Amino acid sequence: MRALLCLPALALLAGCATTGPKTPGDPYEGFNRKMWSFDQTLDKAVMKPVAKGYIAVMPHPIRHGLSNMLENVSEPFNFINALLQAKPKRALNAMGRFVINTTIGIGGFRDVAGRNGYPQTPEDLGQTFAVWGVKKSTYLVLPFYGPSTIRDGVGTVASQWVDPYKIVVRKELDFWPAAALTGFEFVDARANLIDSGADTLLDTSADSYAVVRSAYLQRRQALIEDRDQGDAAGGSDADLNAALDELGPDQNTPAATPAAPAQEQPASPAPNTASPEPAPKSDTPQ
Repeated sequence: MRALLCLPALALLAGCATTGPKTPGDPYEGFNRKMWSFDQTLDKAVMKPVAKGYIAVMPHPIRHGLSNMLENVSEPFNFINALLQAKPKRALNAMGRFVINTTIGIGGFRDVAGRNGYPQTPEDLGQTFAVWGVKKSTYLVLPFYGPSTIRDGVGTVASQWVDPYKIVVRKELDFWPAAALTGFEFVDARANLIDSGADTLLDTSADSYAVVRSAYLQRRQALIEDRDQGDAAGGSDADLNAALDELGPDQNTPAATPAAPAQEQPASPAPNTASPEPAPKSDTPQ
């Protein structure tokens, strides 16, 4: 399903070639900003209200468990991509997570593996292409899907035919159940974004497009360089903060209130170490 969402933006790239470069790595900024505005409008009208409703009616432990299950079904593809990148340890880690969480973790509802020394090590085709030589790629905002690059967009489309989870969904489910599952994936991702506090950071930034672009590119670079362990839960929030810092202090509003300068204490008089002068002799006889 997501492959269909990526194709319109990829097809429109030919029409964006005349857009002059404005930011390094973002030569299609004019198109991307329009697409970002479209995605934001759609998000405010549909995705965010639905995600908030989902958060309101679904207890957090169940939501967290369902998110774990969606992450668990991605582990076989993590395993494949780790092998393609010649990373045997990460491949074994992904397969170990899948086996442990699918069995002991009740289909992945509980992240038993993560609590027993098997951290999340996400790998996808975009990362594989980067390891194979496509280190840098042009930033691209896709309709409905959001921030990406040409490299990652191609990887997203190609994954529809090689990701074991996507293959099973396509072959075993009819159109509407598959569409409902894809819709739930989007709602779950949007709810997790709300939980992370990223909305607040974006709403208080002067240029949300630039913040998201910087955060996305930083996050993807971290994944490519395997700097992902230990920050899976707070990665989005941390990357957004880093992006705000990169754009300058004016972007992070409201700005942190500067600490009041410490009141200057009056200096204590220095002790008089000099020997006291002898008192003048009195003329009165003793």
